[in-house]
Amino acid sequence: MNQWVKICELDDILPLGSRVIELPIGPVAIFRTSDDKVFAVLDECPHKQGPLSQGIVHDNSVTCPLHNWVIQLENGKAEAPDVGCVETFPVQLIDGDIHLSITVSLASSELIDG
Repeated sequence: MNQWVKICELDDILPLGSRVIELPIGPVAIFRTSDDKVFAVLDECPHKQGPLSQGIVHDNSVTCPLHNWVIQLENGKAEAPDVGCVETFPVQLIDGDIHLSITVSLASSELIDG
């Protein structure tokens, strides 16, 4: 069963920026685009596990800081010619607050800002 958990406010993340939260499954990067869309993906590039949260956000994608792989934030897929995928998480913006959908087992764990 999933539930929505408030992670932070939209204003806590600069446009084209990110924020990392720690979950039992690993770090999750929350991204904000220039037009205030928000996305959540596991903070590991599928190529060499580079920290996507330290990459460059453009359009609805992020470029990994290690080897310039471009990851689509909507579905976690690497753009061609690269192949791979990173796990994505449902996220929504409600009245300026960012909420992440997580399973109940993860919700019982403490969320820690990264």
